[in-house]
Amino acid sequence: MLIDAEEYQRVLGDELRKLRRSRGWTRKELNQHLQSEISLQTLATYELGTRQCSVVRLVELCVAMDELPQDLLAKVHRRVFVDEPGRVRVDLRKVVADASADLLPLRRWAEDRLRQAGEHAGEVALDLPALERMGELCGLPTVDLIARLRRYASR
Repeated sequence: MLIDAEEYQRVLGDELRKLRRSRGWTRKELNQHLQSEISLQTLATYELGTRQCSVVRLVELCVAMDELPQDLLAKVHRRVFVDEPGRVRVDLRKVVADASADLLPLRRWAEDRLRQAGEHAGEVALDLPALERMGELCGLPTVDLIARLRRYASR
């Protein structure tokens, strides 16, 4: 199984943000509970998934919010690797191999993702908003696009 690093970081950040908000804390308040000081901008980039978080920093964040790191990572794992309603997991190489003219925008996107991630890419999970936008670009109703993408399922 290949890991979509961008997706994993985004979901990890989302889970960190949800955890902080469940405590009723602002980023500034979370920062006050941390063992080491980090900037509020760094916390924001962790939550947005635009900056990688070291294991030690992740554990520090979890400890500050009274969450076991393995529990947080289990939530991320479920969201990234377990199919959820409205999500379609596709193998990008299969998308690139399809020469259908109406899927040209999707094919170009898949080629770009594969180029950026190199050999470590392979599969992605597309959520409903992404599927709707891709359907618009391809000139297909979302339901039809989903049916076609099921052929490219990575599982």
